[in-house]
Amino acid sequence: MGRMGPPSRLAFTAAVLSLSVGACAAVGPNYNRPQVPVPAEYRFVDGAQAQSLADTPWWQVFDDPALQALIREALGNNLDLRVAAARVEEARARAGIAKSYLYPQVDGVASYSVRQASTTNQDNTQTSQNAGDDTTHQSAIYGFQLSWEIDLFGRLRREREAAAALALASEQGRRGVLVTLVGDVATNYFLLRELDLQLEIARQTLRLNDETVKYFRDRLEGGVSNRLELDRIQANRAQTAASIPNIEQQIAIVEHALSLLLGRPPGPVGRERLAPGDGLPPPIPAGLPASLLERRPDIAEAEQLLVSANADVGAAKALFFPAISLTGFLGGVSGDLTRFLGGEGAVWSVGASALQPLFQAGRLRRNLEAMRARYDAAVADYQKAALNGYREVANALVTIQKLAVIRVERQISVVALQDASDLSRSRYESGLASYLEILTVDQDLFQQQLLLAETHGAELRARAELYRALGGGWQQP
Repeated sequence: MGRMGPPSRLAFTAAVLSLSVGACAAVGPNYNRPQVPVPAEYRFVDGAQAQSLADTPWWQVFDDPALQALIREALGNNLDLRVAAARVEEARARAGIAKSYLYPQVDGVASYSVRQASTTNQDNTQTSQNAGDDTTHQSAIYGFQLSWEIDLFGRLRREREAAAALALASEQGRRGVLVTLVGDVATNYFLLRELDLQLEIARQTLRLNDETVKYFRDRLEGGVSNRLELDRIQANRAQTAASIPNIEQQIAIVEHALSLLLGRPPGPVGRERLAPGDGLPPPIPAGLPASLLERRPDIAEAEQLLVSANADVGAAKALFFPAISLTGFLGGVSGDLTRFLGGEGAVWSVGASALQPLFQAGRLRRNLEAMRARYDAAVADYQKAALNGYREVANALVTIQKLAVIRVERQISVVALQDASDLSRSRYESGLASYLEILTVDQDLFQQQLLLAETHGAELRARAELYRALGGGWQQP
């Protein structure tokens, strides 16, 4: 076997170091998901359900063409979603930067210098005799320079792991914006339909009040009624009329909020009208609580931030160990610029260096303590995100259940008050009751109709909130 030359020794050294890097495990703890208390099933749900409403795409959950068109517009134009997408791209790029440090860095280098030497006498003055002895030296170096930090203790790998986890967290953050966006569009849409129904009720009541005012005015002119009755009826009519601009103001404000979600200037929003007899969707499955940890973007984002914090602990530990670097150079050198292209020779070099921290006044230890504290905080944030997810689902479920009971009772109340309104007018015409009966019943009926419309809209919004709380809505068609 022949003697190994310098380039061969360089290649052999690099290969040995590469094998050593592959054989060494990164220092620091590997990530393990912390324990989170998981309920066996959601509260207010009878029996465990394997299927979840969140597994269904939003365009199937919200079976309303107008609402689907609004959600698609929001997904295409929402500015928060654009910001989230840009942050994902930034995090991916930073993860690529962290990964690049695992590989050698090669740079092209070139330098040129000119140096002149002159001969002087003892008086530091140049004589005419030796003025011709001035010499000018020119030199140039050109070639390729290699530098490579050998990641024996895993610091660079831990930093890459942390950056990759941050990239995944940003992706989950983007999904979270999608979930919130779909839920907000649906919630505002259902609120608009509720307000539309209340506005229609107010206008119908106002028409009825106008007829009542006309009726009592005719009676007054005929000498049958009195001014007190007419004044009370007119005051009731004015109260109903005042509610209309208030509802119209709320509609405009919600339309403007929805326009912002759609990424367009404030303006009207097209929608279906909500009728009092419109039915609600059938009962919806909540699924298993354990699947919420995987489905909800905010919980998944919190876990990826925890993974990143765990990797940062390993990177902080690796700073206690030596940093080993390999450097090399391959190129040419020229002593005369006129012969630069021809070159006078080739040059190469290879070297290794190790840097071991000895005394830094506790900086590395404090840095490790800071990373451990950050990890502890990330654990608490992850556990809090999971518990908050269970809380939001339980809140949505109990809201849906109780609103259904409230709606039934208010429907009974509206039907009874409508019958009472008809009876009070008949009794008044027969002289069996005073105008106060009509006034009281009309006021109560108007308020109960508004409350029934509010309950109906709240039920629709609660279903949208449950869909969001379960982590649904991030799918795109």
